[in-house]
Amino acid sequence: MSDLILKIYRELYKLYGPQGWWPLMDLGSENLNKTGATHGYHPLNYELPETENQKYEIILGAILTQNTTWTSAEKALLNLKELNALNPDKLLTLDEDVLKEAVRPAGFLNQKSRYLVNITRFFISLEGDTPTRNNILMVKGVGNETADSILLYAYKQPEFVVDAYTRRIISHLGLVDEKISYLDLKKIFEGNLPTDVPLYQEYHALIVEHAKRHYKNKPYQDILNIRN
Repeated sequence: MSDLILKIYRELYKLYGPQGWWPLMDLGSENLNKTGATHGYHPLNYELPETENQKYEIILGAILTQNTTWTSAEKALLNLKELNALNPDKLLTLDEDVLKEAVRPAGFLNQKSRYLVNITRFFISLEGDTPTRNNILMVKGVGNETADSILLYAYKQPEFVVDAYTRRIISHLGLVDEKISYLDLKKIFEGNLPTDVPLYQEYHALIVEHAKRHYKNKPYQDILNIRN
């Protein structure tokens, strides 16, 4: 299994190159080879985020992208930016209806606006410290995928992010059952890869890119060559 998991990564990297995910809005860089949004990506720069505000932006994005596309989440982030609310103190001062309207492009505006407030209060309470996975999961609105996204991309912690695309691809390739749980699939990746934050970041982003191109509609036509 270890050889196959690494082989999939190498094949994906060969196809699409470094992804530079998680995007940040104030960056002038782009990844024009990506499907969908291209702005704010930073291929081969693994030092980001560098500031607390950048961490906070990633955390907001992790909430906003739940059950929707990144392009929709990005529109909501742009709305928050126009309100100067990519700042935790400012976001908490927003009128409830104003916040909901800003969140609207990402869908589930009532739910996500509450979740943004919850995660913002949590972020402030950290006072710059790195949270544990268990602590993040105690925040209402944060599940496994969101917690791992926050830890991997905002705090550079080695937590592999599993999403629906990951399960779809790996089960289609015959490596796991399609009903495998989030935590079991996460364990497979973490148990068969070096513990390396840039690798985890690239692998997750490459899976997303590959799925957008080849796994949107059945029958799936995978182009990966992973068999020995």
